[in-house]
Amino acid sequence: MAPDLAPSRTLFLGGARSGKSTRAEQLLAGHPDVLYVATGGTRDGDGEWAQRVALHRERRPASWRTAETCDLEAVLADSADRAPVLIDCLALWLTAVMDECGAWDDRVWADGGEAAVQARCEALALAWGASGRRLVAVSNEVGMGVVPATASGRRFRDTLGRLNMAVADASERVLLVVAGQVLQVKPAAG
Repeated sequence: MAPDLAPSRTLFLGGARSGKSTRAEQLLAGHPDVLYVATGGTRDGDGEWAQRVALHRERRPASWRTAETCDLEAVLADSADRAPVLIDCLALWLTAVMDECGAWDDRVWADGGEAAVQARCEALALAWGASGRRLVAVSNEVGMGVVPATASGRRFRDTLGRLNMAVADASERVLLVVAGQVLQVKPAAG
């Protein structure tokens, strides 16, 4: 039986090492062609990060394609490619966006950085909702952790929380992963 290719959007949320990426991959395991979008990039000299990336690559089916990019809007708008898309992860995408906008700096944030980051988040949420492809995204749930000690940490947490809400609103299904267990937050349309 061929996998169902009807468009749908699923957002997996969870804490660090909760199993959210593994569960997202399992959701699409029956699809021979999946575009896995890795937003983490490379970190020169960081052996632990390289090991994490290698483990992610090893557990994906060999038939899946990988794109290492943060240009998610373009990926989502690509109507020529009908393969399901798995984005891992929105938190790393937001980190890259904040880097690009210089938004970690308080002065830059107040002087247009916040607006620039918000515009990118809104564009991503719109592209997510408009895509005709089957979509799965992974993101960190930030509302259950400690309050960051720095202003830039709090702005990241708050912005990611708002991004998660916007993507969840545009999704048919939202799942929370806790200790590898999947809890349904927003059910799929019946």
